[in-house]
Amino acid sequence: MKSKIIIAVCCFALGLLAENKTGLIQKTGSLIVKTAFKEEKIEKQEPPVPVRVMKVKLSDVEKTLDYVGGIEAANKAEVFPKVEGKIIKQLKKEGEAVKKGDVIFMIDRDEVGFEYELAPVESPIDGTVGNILVDLGDHVHTSTNVAVIVDIDSVEIELNIPEIYYPDLVLGQEALITTDSYPDKVFRGDVMEISPVIDPKTRTASLKIEINNEDNLLKPGMFARLSLIIDRESGVPVVLKEALKGGENPYVYVVRGGKAHRQNVKLGFRNGPYFWVREGLAEGDDVVIMGQQLLKEGRTVTIDEGISTK
Repeated sequence: MKSKIIIAVCCFALGLLAENKTGLIQKTGSLIVKTAFKEEKIEKQEPPVPVRVMKVKLSDVEKTLDYVGGIEAANKAEVFPKVEGKIIKQLKKEGEAVKKGDVIFMIDRDEVGFEYELAPVESPIDGTVGNILVDLGDHVHTSTNVAVIVDIDSVEIELNIPEIYYPDLVLGQEALITTDSYPDKVFRGDVMEISPVIDPKTRTASLKIEINNEDNLLKPGMFARLSLIIDRESGVPVVLKEALKGGENPYVYVVRGGKAHRQNVKLGFRNGPYFWVREGLAEGDDVVIMGQQLLKEGRTVTIDEGISTK
């Protein structure tokens, strides 16, 4: 009887021990799972994104209309002889400066039975001989255009501006002009004439821009690039176009406290590589200009100070 009781107690004790071992294994297994889960979370933590930034600065910006055109003399005159006859002498060459009244040609009236003094052909204005249109020995009439005199102390460019911009045009507006002949020099001109009507066929208005050319660097016939300034803002926040995302609903990423934050912006006009920011940014903000494709709200970033745009 005693042996049966002892065997029963031993079995009970072994059962308890097995239960405790199973619980320990279960608890240990749970700890491993939890530990593995924590390790997995650590592995999935997103690393900082390297970005390049620029600091928002205040700048003066200009809205321009950009065109190309040909340079013409602001003042020119065609030369006609006062008598009919033969050109027998040329006193001025193309490119030579003349004063009003200077003789360009001499004409022999060469009428049978009559003797005349040689008749002069004179310049009607001060300027430069732009073109000689006849040769020695040519017979000319009073309706023959024999030369063109140009005054290039002032030159002009004529443009046709779409009617949508007509309200932006005013006399005295400034224009910046460059040429292939002088690529590093910027010439300044002013709007001197604006057509009072719109051409119904082209829906454009013509205007003339006059350029001071006292040094005579600009020549009639030169090809020019022109930027007509139609608006100007001073001391406004600007950002590089590379900073902008979102198309019609633009936004940028601003870095604060080591994290990227999406910031909606309202834009003004563009000036070269910069955009005027009407709303959303202030001077000194750090705006991401490279690396935005990996960013989202609150993402940790690292700034490469060596390539940041100041």
